[in-house]
Amino acid sequence: MTPDPSPDDRTYVEQTRDDLEECIDGSGIRRIHVLAWRDLEDPEAGGSELHLQEVTSRWAAAGLEVCIRTSEVPGQPTTIMRDGVEVVRRAGRHQVFPRAVLAELLGRHGRRDALVEVWNGVPFLSPLWARGPRLVIQHHDHADMWPLVLPPGPARLGSLLEHHLAPPWYRSTPVVTLSASSREGLIAGVGHRPDGVHVVEPGVHRRFSPAGRRDPEPLVVSVGRLTASKRVDVLIRAFAEASEQMAGLRLEIIGDGPEEAALRALAGDLGVNAAVIFRGRISDDELVAAYRRARLVASASISEGWGMTLTEAAACATPSVATDIAGHRDAVVDGRSGLLATTDDELAGLLVEAMGSRWDQLSAGALTGATRFNWDRTAAEAFRILASTVHTP
Repeated sequence: MTPDPSPDDRTYVEQTRDDLEECIDGSGIRRIHVLAWRDLEDPEAGGSELHLQEVTSRWAAAGLEVCIRTSEVPGQPTTIMRDGVEVVRRAGRHQVFPRAVLAELLGRHGRRDALVEVWNGVPFLSPLWARGPRLVIQHHDHADMWPLVLPPGPARLGSLLEHHLAPPWYRSTPVVTLSASSREGLIAGVGHRPDGVHVVEPGVHRRFSPAGRRDPEPLVVSVGRLTASKRVDVLIRAFAEASEQMAGLRLEIIGDGPEEAALRALAGDLGVNAAVIFRGRISDDELVAAYRRARLVASASISEGWGMTLTEAAACATPSVATDIAGHRDAVVDGRSGLLATTDDELAGLLVEAMGSRWDQLSAGALTGATRFNWDRTAAEAFRILASTVHTP
């Protein structure tokens, strides 16, 4: 069970909410429209969708009207209310871009005082057609991901759009990203102006907290979609190598996706299929329990705006071993809350090292570091940046 906040925690949270409400009152913004590629209930939803839900639900709780326009979720209603936020789900993965823009131009979702665009690889090009206060949320540069998710031709087109065609139009639109390293990547790779990219760190839900006992056998958990960019295959290879040095080592892979069959086959080929468990999608309570049972959370991802699973685990006093990439560098303090691998060859050794004599130190560091992450502060700071554009033409 997640503990109630301490008096000091409660005072901080209430003050942050008061700050948000005060900022809203002085902004003139009452209704916000949000354009996003996928909804939180989409089978392929991840950190970007979770981040948007956490922020917008707090905006709604503070008195704002929020409408999110996104793509359809197979088998689900096209319009829902979730945590006070209206979610309109229309069109497929590609058609959502032109149809969402057309809906805004025709006013199909009613008036708006401000617009938020989530730029997830492909932009909605809002500066070309939207007037008034606006904000872009962009988690990271997708440069390394295009060749992994699309054939060569479309991948080159996507990269051209992200890195050359779209960025000049966004020079007067503030961009919110989640980490300092992602900010550096967006400036260097996408070409955003340094003074236009703002770091607003994500929070950690209060359900993530230390409790219970660790599994008697050393357990590593991996959490995320089973896609090429997450490189779970690299993690399985590192796990197999680490297993030769640490008896009883186990790996739980949480999440589903198109790479699952190949990953299961790889575990079999490496002779570790008995020690690798594929759990698929699990509930929030089951995820908390997994973090609490594990000694490590691990990620070999090639690109992240943040490492939300790493900070969730840290709040459960579970340290990390992860690739040294933008996003991970900010979610993990190397040597204090986890260990970062500069090459794939280092992963196996770091798994063994982190579960050995350094584990107590890393666990304590992870828990201490996680205390700074708060979704109320995230929502307040993001809205403050949006409100700063009220008088921008």
